[in-house]
Amino acid sequence: MSIDASSRPAVLFVCLGNICRSPLAEAAFREEAARIGLDAQIDSAGTGDWHLGHAPDKRAQAVARRNGIDISGYRARQVTPDDFRRFSHIVALDANNFADLRALSPADATAELSLLLDHVPGREGQAVADPYYGDEAGFDITWADVVAGARGLADRLKG
Repeated sequence: MSIDASSRPAVLFVCLGNICRSPLAEAAFREEAARIGLDAQIDSAGTGDWHLGHAPDKRAQAVARRNGIDISGYRARQVTPDDFRRFSHIVALDANNFADLRALSPADATAELSLLLDHVPGREGQAVADPYYGDEAGFDITWADVVAGARGLADRLKG
């Protein structure tokens, strides 16, 4: 799908539970879009339903807060078939979620699917590491990855 410069991009970031990586990617992309003046609809979701309605992981909130962003009001939701028509871009945080999105994609889907790090030269095909089972330091690594991906994607969409 080609990007139509006259239309407002709509970007959905997707990980497994929507409490760590995808909310951080959403926050990083919101920040980058604002910085470069990109008008976009931005959201995040999970492929799984374990955390529906929950706020992001406290460690994700902490790393975002350390970087000047409050994500405490975000709430986890699950990807829906309508998302594949509502969003112009659905961005997975790892290959497993990318495969799940491909499987969930309805026949009339219009969204372009990609991995977040596909938008970082030299990192194509790589996953943003899942920090959930690790310590606080893992969230800093994840933050650096989502910021790099957000910058690359925002630059591409800005044209």
